[in-house]
Amino acid sequence: MDMLAFSGCSQGCNKEEVEELTRMRYAYPWWKEKIINSELKRRDGLCPLTPEETALTLRALDIDSSIQVYIAAGEIYGGTRRMASLAAAYPNLVRKETLLEPSELRFFQNHSSQMAALDYLVSLESDIFVPTYDGNMAKVVEGHRRHLGFKKTILLDRKLLVDLIDQYNAGSFTWNEFSAAVKEAHTERMGNPAKRLVIPDRPKEEDYFYSNPWECLEPSNESEISSII
Repeated sequence: MDMLAFSGCSQGCNKEEVEELTRMRYAYPWWKEKIINSELKRRDGLCPLTPEETALTLRALDIDSSIQVYIAAGEIYGGTRRMASLAAAYPNLVRKETLLEPSELRFFQNHSSQMAALDYLVSLESDIFVPTYDGNMAKVVEGHRRHLGFKKTILLDRKLLVDLIDQYNAGSFTWNEFSAAVKEAHTERMGNPAKRLVIPDRPKEEDYFYSNPWECLEPSNESEISSII
């Protein structure tokens, strides 16, 4: 809820939820941005994918519907109603609260950083990691998975995706056309080895080091020679 309130992203929320998120945003004076155009932010790819958009994206990428999907997040705003589409597409949907017994989880529940650490560890070890938003944890998990041998991490192009999804929902694409477009857009966005973009004197515009610590992953000349021998 706080992330949606801060970002102003209210796609899929009903009127009461939008009003609640707006009140929360105005309640925190240190959140500087108050008037936010949610639809514009979404079109610019600056909002997290909604559960409905996530379900469409995973299906378009041919992610097996029987796979266990772990939700690495806190409580989803809107609850069961908002998760219905994702749960229908991927019924083997789990969270730490469903995997752990209350007696196991109680040691972590009053410590938000420890609860986040549980999500981090599962994200790190998963077969596939699909961040629906590029928050700090997602970026660090991405870099850590690169360090562990470039484990499959699908880096979603949210700006393109919401445009494709809107066109599909409007009937402009068939399912096969939509799926092919999503796959093509993400062929090179699977956490593959890629040189980090570095811009001297403009660090805010370069690739985030912790999501792609390329300089630390380059093989040394010695190891390259050893592998050739």
